[in-house]
Amino acid sequence: MAGYWGPVTASVDCCERNYEISQYAGEFFNTISNVPMILLALIGLCSTIGQGFEKRFSVLHLSSIVIGIGSILFHATLKYRQQQSDETPMVWLMLLYIYVLYSPDWHYRSTMPTFLVMYGTAYAICHALFHFGLVYQLHFIFLCLLCLPRMYKYYIYTTEVPARRLGHMYVISITSGGILWLVDRNLCSRISSLPLNPQGHAWWHVLLGFSTYFGNTFLQFCRAQQLGWNPELRYVGGLLPYVKIVKSKTH
Repeated sequence: MAGYWGPVTASVDCCERNYEISQYAGEFFNTISNVPMILLALIGLCSTIGQGFEKRFSVLHLSSIVIGIGSILFHATLKYRQQQSDETPMVWLMLLYIYVLYSPDWHYRSTMPTFLVMYGTAYAICHALFHFGLVYQLHFIFLCLLCLPRMYKYYIYTTEVPARRLGHMYVISITSGGILWLVDRNLCSRISSLPLNPQGHAWWHVLLGFSTYFGNTFLQFCRAQQLGWNPELRYVGGLLPYVKIVKSKTH
């Protein structure tokens, strides 16, 4: 079915029926489910700026906003060009995570960001030219795996119980979301026979938004500890964690 945006040209078509709810949103639930990611990233950005964290963390939250907007464009239009506006920023975000995770111990400070920017630019050009499918997915998984050892190192060196709990929340949300993504992707024929579509891909968006927020907040806490800022975890409404610097910065 073709809606307002015309025929589907994207190489990925999720299990949600196209243009079932609105002619302006090819996949309605997959479109609106990006809103939590954008809102959480805005909250994280305001907290990051207010607490005086390094610009890298502001860029992390801004990247999440870009991903959310790109995903909205993709799932609303189901066009291949907009699909790239979803997929390419995901790769850029992982490159940014690599920088945030590894740069504190990297002695040649200018080489890492220079290489990552060049790599990210080259990937974006190649993705636009060659229309990666499986290669994109394998590449993204590879970048995620590069981040895992360093994330685990931060976790084992953090003794604060609330921070470790935050790490658990990150793992649970990203793992649950990944499972729902796989189910929606590989069991669509069975899902389509159900009376009600559970919208696994939409829940992946929601859980990805929370996992990204939890992961960014965890990294901010660890970085504040490295800098001797005496951080504490506080909660918005008793639920949403953020890092509070409780004494003057001396570094």
